[in-house]
Amino acid sequence: MSIFQYYAVNSTGKKIKERIEAASSEEAISKIRGLGYFPTGIKELTVRGKSAEQHAAKTQKKKFGEINISIGGVKSKHLTLFTRQLSTLQDAGLPIIRSLQILAAQLKKGMLKKTVLKVIENIEGGSTFSGALARHPRVFDKLYVNIVKAGEISGSLDIILRRLADFREKMERLIRKIITAMIYPSVVVVVAAAILIGLMIFVVPNFAKIFDELGLDLPAPTRMLIQFSTALKTNWMYLPAVPVGTFIFYKLVRMIKKVRLLIDRAKFKIPVFGAIINKSTVSRFTRTLATLTSSGVPILDSLINSKDTTGNAAVAQAIQNIHDSIRSGETIAKPLRESKICNEIVVNMVEVGEETGELEKMLTKVADNYDDEVDRAVEGLVSLIEPIMIVFLGGSVGFIVIAMFLPLVKLMQSIGG
Repeated sequence: MSIFQYYAVNSTGKKIKERIEAASSEEAISKIRGLGYFPTGIKELTVRGKSAEQHAAKTQKKKFGEINISIGGVKSKHLTLFTRQLSTLQDAGLPIIRSLQILAAQLKKGMLKKTVLKVIENIEGGSTFSGALARHPRVFDKLYVNIVKAGEISGSLDIILRRLADFREKMERLIRKIITAMIYPSVVVVVAAAILIGLMIFVVPNFAKIFDELGLDLPAPTRMLIQFSTALKTNWMYLPAVPVGTFIFYKLVRMIKKVRLLIDRAKFKIPVFGAIINKSTVSRFTRTLATLTSSGVPILDSLINSKDTTGNAAVAQAIQNIHDSIRSGETIAKPLRESKICNEIVVNMVEVGEETGELEKMLTKVADNYDDEVDRAVEGLVSLIEPIMIVFLGGSVGFIVIAMFLPLVKLMQSIGG
């Protein structure tokens, strides 16, 4: 006989956490249901006097030849498509295991297929769907698991999965728009940099050699350009180390909590880019919170999960303040206003949503409005970057040409004199 730790919900919705003795997880679930509870999670604590950890370690040794090593993760668009298809199958009334088996058969070989097969095994072993998903955090994050768990408890898993698919599709659409819009300016920047580096490494040194042979007295712009060209030609192999080193330094510095907070606050003050970063971050937070609360997840749990998805320490701190405020009996609007992460219109909309009991609707409107504003801001940025890059490239090439021809003009003047 084994001892199982189980989590369940009774007929009134109260959460239960108890232990039960049974020969298997199936028998444990049967006993839990016999008590009138709805099991939401179960964990084996002992196996014939041994701890579950010892038993798992022993089993792992026996299955050494079955170890699978997965490289990489699951693409977001693949997980979104999986969620959409699963919601459709659940809406058709198919059992969850059958739905997962159908999808697993359609999936290509990879981490997602392996994970879905593992989830099926976990459910057949007595775990709930959300509990099985929680065992694979590399594929299904806390947000995903909590929304599914809320759907299980409320008995509306098909509706919850549809909302989750809608949420993921909207977030991916926003990210895709930003990436697509930035492709052109990124190509322009790379080409411009390549042209300038080519001129500095291959063209300028030839002019410098000619000037040296002629023994000309070079003007300041020409001397400065030749010195920079010489340094670049000598140390060009270290150029890749600059972005790599900057990235590593940035990551190391961000490990310090206070520094990370200062950096993320400073991001919002960057001209043009700051507004885009701010609005996209607030949009992600409000849409996540709206999706969680409308799915039946308690507001405090929804805030914690929303905090984990922002990717910005300043916004995460503001959400934590909102969480603490609500736990103390306050509203969302007050700490949101004090955080200054969004404008007064957004705060007023949230405040109206709280007073009218339509917080989810207001949060969704905020997210939609901010998504539209981000689209317009990105389009404006792209249209602004193009002429800036043309002027910069033209100015740089013009400076090189002028600096190279100044000594020649001076030489011709001296010969003519």
